[in-house]
Amino acid sequence: MNDKTITTMKRLSIKPILLLASLLSLFITSNIKAQDLQAAIMLTKSEQYDEAEAAFKQLIQKEPAVSKNYFYFGESYLLSYFADTISNSLKISADQAREMYNLGVKTDSVNPLNYIGLAKVSFFLEKDNEAASFRSKAKKQLPAYKRIKSILNPKDYAFALAKLAESYVRNEKVDTSKAFPLLREAISIDSKNPDIYIIAGDLYFLIKDASTSVKNYSIANNLDKTRPTANMKIGSIYMKALNLNNAIPYFEQAIALNANYAPAYRELGQLYSMAGKYDKSKEYFKKYLELTKGNIPAKIRYVTSLFYAKEYDEVVKNIEEILTIDQKRIYLNRLAAYSNFEKNPPSYEKALKSMDILFKEMPVDRLIPNDYKYYAKIIIKKNADYPKTFQNAEKFEGDLKKNLEKLEKATGANKDKIKVQIDTLNIQIANIKKELTADDAELDKAFAAYKKVYEQAPEDKSLLNDIAVNLYNFKRFNESAIYFAKLIELGKNGAADYIQVGKSYYQGKNYSKADSIFTIVNQKFPDEVQGFVWMANTYSAMDPDNTQGISRPKFELVIKKARVDSVKYSTELFNAYRFMGGDYFSSKNYAKAREYYNLIVNLSDNKTYKTIGYNSIGLTYYSNNEYEKATEAYKKTLELDPKNQNATVSIKNIEIAMKRPPVNPNELKGVIKDVFGGVIASASVRVRDTAAEAWTNAKGEFTFEIPTGSEALIISAKGYKTKEVIITKARIYNVSLEQQ
Repeated sequence: MNDKTITTMKRLSIKPILLLASLLSLFITSNIKAQDLQAAIMLTKSEQYDEAEAAFKQLIQKEPAVSKNYFYFGESYLLSYFADTISNSLKISADQAREMYNLGVKTDSVNPLNYIGLAKVSFFLEKDNEAASFRSKAKKQLPAYKRIKSILNPKDYAFALAKLAESYVRNEKVDTSKAFPLLREAISIDSKNPDIYIIAGDLYFLIKDASTSVKNYSIANNLDKTRPTANMKIGSIYMKALNLNNAIPYFEQAIALNANYAPAYRELGQLYSMAGKYDKSKEYFKKYLELTKGNIPAKIRYVTSLFYAKEYDEVVKNIEEILTIDQKRIYLNRLAAYSNFEKNPPSYEKALKSMDILFKEMPVDRLIPNDYKYYAKIIIKKNADYPKTFQNAEKFEGDLKKNLEKLEKATGANKDKIKVQIDTLNIQIANIKKELTADDAELDKAFAAYKKVYEQAPEDKSLLNDIAVNLYNFKRFNESAIYFAKLIELGKNGAADYIQVGKSYYQGKNYSKADSIFTIVNQKFPDEVQGFVWMANTYSAMDPDNTQGISRPKFELVIKKARVDSVKYSTELFNAYRFMGGDYFSSKNYAKAREYYNLIVNLSDNKTYKTIGYNSIGLTYYSNNEYEKATEAYKKTLELDPKNQNATVSIKNIEIAMKRPPVNPNELKGVIKDVFGGVIASASVRVRDTAAEAWTNAKGEFTFEIPTGSEALIISAKGYKTKEVIITKARIYNVSLEQQ
């Protein structure tokens, strides 16, 4: 084995397909005399679990007083679970194994093996205190020794220690501080037992030390060259390292030792599938099915192997065949759903249909965390267009608002045209909202499923991140903030993590909470510019019309922080300068606004920034009737962007304005109507305390020049109440009169 292969192997993590042959080794110790037990164990090793179950039941009926029969039967149940963790329920398999171990204890309370089995079950189920109690009971049956010769049955003693070490395995991890001392002790007592070295190989593989794992398997092989197990395990390690050529001889050697050793055929089938040699792969899988008598459980294990080999189309095809024969195998909908989701291209509709059947017909205690996770992922992917649809709804509603505003000012044919557009938009909005409502109902199910998984794994950061990100992407911002915050509690607490929580609250319009989070960010990370940027954005959202003036100091702080590195933070400075310019522009402080627009122009060589800056400068001059300076600014825009429509149109407007006769500041005009909108002809429009007076025409219109310093207009007409209107800077006065 070369160094490169060993290095690669050290990075491996064990998968369920290997785990089924690695976690629990079944052994025949010297005091087991019954050939029936050896035959039952061999059925388990050959993954014929249904036949093994029948064999163990016959054996126990024949020899009910032999406690080891119960121990190996319990081991067989656990191995059956790990052979297919997708289809099987850990709880059910654990209950079956526990029942056997308890019967074993009842039969012989001084044999440690069944206590070890009970410890293993408890540890799998994360009942650590219970597991520790069973281990203590097992150890009491293994009295301390000073010399190996003083041990009554050293082989059994060593084997029990190795099995104790194995009881510290859970979720593909091993508690090395507890397991390895026991393992070393077992080897020191019995260095000739291949079974102990098999366990050692399994545990070293779990800690990703593949080279030591292979070393132990090789020792086991040398101690007993008649058994295929070690060869298959070494071959599996090479296969996981993608060193397929080196793996093949080991699988072939396993078959040479036992031509009926089914797992080796299955592994070769998977290997050739990985190599893309599908004909040869199917040949070995076919042999595997023949050896396991082609029964449904064997075919299901074949399908499981196909799933792990990512042969998703084949998985779906085989499941459909199985379900035509045996529709009671409801759990196969699980693999069908997973495969339809994973295959390329995916079939989310079929995946969801299979999951719906699974959730409807499978007992709740048989559902596994992955079911809920896949269910959520399937719905999320099926509704991947939801964010875009949501944006379209917002766009249509915006277009509708604009058209309604246009309708108020439109006349004639143009008005009819706008009405048609409004009707079309209303239909589109109704349809899209109906679609969003249906999508939301499905997405509710997805996030409910995600929460089910979270309840079982509240410290799974990857899961939490998936939930939070998807809640955010699907516009459930305030809820996403809660899950992003949970990641902070678990130690994912950098500046970006806090900012993401604040952004979620911001997007959810929960500005008070966003403010609280960004305050924390700015206190904990005073050099993080983004914290100040989002604080400013939050205050701007709280005061969108700048009537309170609360945003300006926040953007001033952004500018102060970002100026430390104007290259790195050019975008942040651009946005802050633009806000400040707009703020001063809205209060008609054009000179101050230009200061910030000039900062934009000089910020960088960014063409977009410069054109926006020059256009904004032009607007300040245009708004103040400084047409020549405005034109100069717009021309600078056109030098950068000759096709810039804003600058082109603005220059044309300036040219028109410069040709227009000057407006008489004392000339007033307007329309006088009644409260129902009818025009009032011959109404008097008089300047208070003067003789200046005008009369409305047939359309209710008036125009006249008032004396300088006039303060109010007196509007009167026969049959209507007289009304006084204060004169302001406005030159148009449209007034409604009430009837007397």
